[in-house]
Amino acid sequence: MKCQRCPKQATLHITEVLPEERFEEVHLCEDCARKYMSEPGTAGGKKPAAKAADSPAIDPADAPADGTCPACGMPFVEFRNHGRLGCPHDYDAFRAELLPLLEGVHGDATHAGKAPRRGPKRKAAATELDGLRRRLGKLVADEKYEDAARVRDQIRRLEEGDA
Repeated sequence: MKCQRCPKQATLHITEVLPEERFEEVHLCEDCARKYMSEPGTAGGKKPAAKAADSPAIDPADAPADGTCPACGMPFVEFRNHGRLGCPHDYDAFRAELLPLLEGVHGDATHAGKAPRRGPKRKAAATELDGLRRRLGKLVADEKYEDAARVRDQIRRLEEGDA
């Protein structure tokens, strides 16, 4: 993991306990840690100036005020303790806290991997397939088997075109 203030390797990991069961973790090299510990106002819940400048600009309206995910209700403290997120919405709810973590661990916060070979290559095709599958289920439930067969054939053509 790299230092949050300079490009050196982080060797010290400082966790400050803040009010209301909140935590702030800072990853620093030895030189930056000495400066951090001697700075006035770093302890007691105030954020250091360098940390605020290093973190990306994120709209505070996106983050929940109480530090919990609005979808699953999981608090960020639980993620810090267990290392697992509760639902896909946690990535948005805890964006400000997760971005520095991802950048420190992976060196970047964006995924640059491969796309799956199977499945729709375009989002529009995936959306269309989902709609057709729902329509097929409704047609079968309504016992409209001839229409259901046509929709089934459409689904097969779309899936074969993506393979």
